[in-house]
Amino acid sequence: MSHHNQSLSNGLSRRTILLGGAATAGLASFSPFLTFRANAAPNVGELQLVPSKPNPNGSIDKLFLLKGDPLAAPIKRIVAEDGSAVPSPVLKAGERRVLRVLHFNDMHNHITDMHKKKGDTRRLAQMVKLVKEARSNAAKDEAVLFVSAGDDHTGSIFDELMGWSPEEFAADAGYRAYSAAGLDVAAIGNHEFDRGAELLKKGIDTDANFPLLSANVHSSKHMIRDEDYMSAAIAEIKGLRIGLIGLTTNIDTRVGQPEDPTLAVERPLKAIENLLPAVSDISDVVVILSHCGYGEGKHASGKAATERDIGDGDFAVASLASKLSKKPVVVVGGHTHTKLNAQGMDENNLIDGVLITQAQAHGKYLGDIALSIAADQGRENWYNSVTLHPIKKSDKRVKADDPKYASLQQVGDWDSGFEESVVVPLIKALDSKLAEVIGDVATDSLGREAMINSRYVGENALANFMNDAVVARSATFPSGKVDFALFNATGVSSGVAKGALSFKAWYDVMPYADAIHVATMSGRQIHDMLQSNVKRLLRPEEVAKTDMSGFVSRGFLHFSSGIRYEIELGNDAASSKAINITLSGQPIESVLDKTFTIAINTYMALGGFGEAWNSKPIGGGVKGDIVSFDLRKLNYDHTGLVYRNEVIAYIRANKEISEFNGGKLDGRLTIR
Repeated sequence: MSHHNQSLSNGLSRRTILLGGAATAGLASFSPFLTFRANAAPNVGELQLVPSKPNPNGSIDKLFLLKGDPLAAPIKRIVAEDGSAVPSPVLKAGERRVLRVLHFNDMHNHITDMHKKKGDTRRLAQMVKLVKEARSNAAKDEAVLFVSAGDDHTGSIFDELMGWSPEEFAADAGYRAYSAAGLDVAAIGNHEFDRGAELLKKGIDTDANFPLLSANVHSSKHMIRDEDYMSAAIAEIKGLRIGLIGLTTNIDTRVGQPEDPTLAVERPLKAIENLLPAVSDISDVVVILSHCGYGEGKHASGKAATERDIGDGDFAVASLASKLSKKPVVVVGGHTHTKLNAQGMDENNLIDGVLITQAQAHGKYLGDIALSIAADQGRENWYNSVTLHPIKKSDKRVKADDPKYASLQQVGDWDSGFEESVVVPLIKALDSKLAEVIGDVATDSLGREAMINSRYVGENALANFMNDAVVARSATFPSGKVDFALFNATGVSSGVAKGALSFKAWYDVMPYADAIHVATMSGRQIHDMLQSNVKRLLRPEEVAKTDMSGFVSRGFLHFSSGIRYEIELGNDAASSKAINITLSGQPIESVLDKTFTIAINTYMALGGFGEAWNSKPIGGGVKGDIVSFDLRKLNYDHTGLVYRNEVIAYIRANKEISEFNGGKLDGRLTIR
């Protein structure tokens, strides 16, 4: 991200500014939030307005970054960095502009989805074509803004170009592609931190030509607010001034990791309360890029098949924003993968005049908001259209006379120049990694449908294999062999087909960036953990009404073969029990005071966030406010090893996944 200064005076009138409380000329219509203090860092309650260079491929004419701490106190003043003029509000009474916000969220590096039989779905290149058309066809009074609401990492093979250390870094594929695509600004999502803030900073420094925003992320030892990311920004396009604020979920962001122990995320509402009035006062319209999730508190939408805890979600953000500003405010959301306003404006997504929208995830849609804004009307009659543009899937097997043909991606649907010059080089960098055969699948029982349908309801053959593989690989760990291993059900993201197994096929099973943390647990603690786990099972009476392909965010865990038990379902989750538990063949009652070691993936070791292994009530639709077992309080050896890499090493060594090396059901979990 570039921070080169540029003149503020070009096209802007210079004003006499309030200094030290002395009244001077020209202040009658001047914002009380805008004052000037030369050559000084912002004080508590202040932000500095600093000119910066916008993405040269984007739409922003002038970009200003707001530097300072928005969490220490309510922002009372916005001050200039140097002696240049502070811009006044742009639209005059009676003037009107149209702001068109083209947006996506939770791309998770699905820049192009590659498939041997169906062909490549060029998701971002399709968006680029739509954005270019919108910009070239825009009227004289129409400003086009292209934004991401976060989670631009973790989920596709392109992640591997990041590596696992700065030395391994080759490219931040998402940010590099977005820069070329003309993205104007992006929020920081929780999955941006999956490989650590140090690598995120490397990606920003190397490949992001647009500002990254989060008003509530703070205190990382690797990333510095106001240098690597900002709390907010001001963009001017065709004379329209747009305030931009970024928010990151404080529920599901990976904090407390050994390599960045001070990284923290404040509640989004605190950031909005402190920041929005000042930003709103110097803007014609405010766009909040909220990677916090649709809803408020416990809510089910998007990727959640049952309720999940999202904390200060978009309902709360919009409601508070409506009270803090009379200006037009839009909440462009993310995190929950929710499809909103697909058929036009849904009144349920308009809270006290503040619009909420979201474009599902993985590049399936490009969101499109067109707002007609008048300087003197606030939020009265200020929007005119909201929609989602479907991004077409590729399936080159479908013939032209098939009714489905028109709905599928065809030549001309994407920007071929962008795909060839930007995405193809990234794919070539991945070719050897993608195609590499890491082993063979010797059974046809581990396919995607079977694994997805079984992961929340009982024993899962692929989870058995993964956990047993880690236990076997632990013989090579510096800390020594572990007794057991566990992995959460939501981490089993696909299955594997019989035949040659590529790196990409296994990556699809385990797309998340989890390290291995070895915990020391007593038999008694394992007993209590299992009692908490059985209450998270998707019960038989719930299965029929649950989309099994969605996330059941209850934190249900699978274990290696050394932990065996039965589930007595009872009448409801609260009355269910784990019975007949054995640890390494011994009844648990005989080893309650014995200590064991267990490999735990990062997400669970950090408490499962919204999946509640953190002493909070179990979510995901489990009734009764059942307090969860707290995995965070265990003593850990942080190995620095990557869960997926160890499983891949096991596959390579054994040359296959088969029933003989763990890819089967063996009765370690039975249900009564």
